Amino acid sequence: MPLSSLTHKAIAPFRIEPRFETRVWGWTDLRPWFDRVAEADPIGEVWLTGDDCLVTSGPFAGLRLAELFAQAGEILNGPGGPHNASPLLVKILFAHQKLSVQVHPGDETARNADLACGKTECWYALEADAGARVALGFKPGTTLAMVKEGIEQGTLESSLNLLDVEQGGMIYVDAGSVHAIWPGSVLLETQQNCDLTFRLYDYGRPRELHVEQALKALRFNTRAGKVKPQALTDRTLLLDDEHFRIERIPVDRSRSSASLRNHDPAPKLSYLFAASGAARISGAAFDPIELPPRGIVAVPAASPEFEIEDLGSLDLIRISPNWPAEPR
Repeated sequence: MPLSSLTHKAIAPFRIEPRFETRVWGWTDLRPWFDRVAEADPIGEVWLTGDDCLVTSGPFAGLRLAELFAQAGEILNGPGGPHNASPLLVKILFAHQKLSVQVHPGDETARNADLACGKTECWYALEADAGARVALGFKPGTTLAMVKEGIEQGTLESSLNLLDVEQGGMIYVDAGSVHAIWPGSVLLETQQNCDLTFRLYDYGRPRELHVEQALKALRFNTRAGKVKPQALTDRTLLLDDEHFRIERIPVDRSRSSASLRNHDPAPKLSYLFAASGAARISGAAFDPIELPPRGIVAVPAASPEFEIEDLGSLDLIRISPNWPAEPR
């Protein structure tokens, strides 16, 4: 189907192929999460909805996600969303070593750098060992002078506030929050579609630091922290932020697309992620789509109706963007 013919037409759900990104702090063997062993450098991030990820089902199979959104973003995103861009980047993080102490810019700082948006994010713990922790924000009483001294002396870590990580827990990290992920957990990260990071401290690793930019971007008072799940009648709300909404959806044998989106005020894009187990998505207007463990399917705002069937032990996470109050 040519993209030029898509105006005001429905787009069926489609599966996305993950991209495996090497990171110095990552794992060499992702099994059993993915059947993937690093050939050289360790793998730290698995991008599920990155701009360079490929569509792997339906008439647009083989297209990069960025290409599809650039030409059909209004149909994919729905009313109020961007017309030519993917709004969210969803990843899985595999930390074998500590990540750098870092901060992400807010929307205004990012726009000054000619980027579309800043980077607010959240982490949902798919797995966590006993004693797993992350660093998020500073201890009370920490000042900018103390931060600068900690960077110079290599003692910045002692000023960081530490949080325990529990499987199934959600942690919110708004832009400007200084943070670091430590080993011991596998995290599903949802973020604005921006990958700009300013490193304050990197444990002596030979990577570029961005101290000046980070000091300008960091904030001492943020909303970052653990988020309690909210039990609704038909799902568990894990997080509802100005940028994204994340839900855990029970599927008792099967569930309709209408029931999945009944909390949305208007049709909009969503992603269905199988944290465990597998599913099949079927509709009269398209061929069935298999959703494997750790697989992800995009459901466009203008999607035909479908049923999602639990093929065994399905733990379904639904991720959808939230739009600004004023349409773009």
